[in-house]
Amino acid sequence: MSRRLKESLGDFDVYAERFVSLLNEPAFAKYPDFKVLLNLLSEPKCEGCRKEKCVLFKSCKVRECSEKRNVDFCFQCDDFPCNDTGLDEHLYERSVSINQEMKDTGVETYYHKVKDKPRY
Repeated sequence: MSRRLKESLGDFDVYAERFVSLLNEPAFAKYPDFKVLLNLLSEPKCEGCRKEKCVLFKSCKVRECSEKRNVDFCFQCDDFPCNDTGLDEHLYERSVSINQEMKDTGVETYYHKVKDKPRY
């Protein structure tokens, strides 16, 4: 989704700069900051927990734990859900919810449900 937005905006920088004065709209002066964030979201550096150690959340213990317990997903562990993930409250709740859904419906069903949805 962020890539499509970036492509759609193209070289909007020129217009944003002009719209500050032409439309008397100071919000367009913030476009350069928005563009930095958009670039970050449209070119993710993360390849996912299964391919690399987490580069975003240094305190995450999920991959290390899954390797130690020889499971692919938290829901496959006898201790699921546990509080030793290293994730903040929001990510923890999301992780538990996703794992519970995979446990209830199956990994493949969950995958097909979310595969085309944007991650960010």
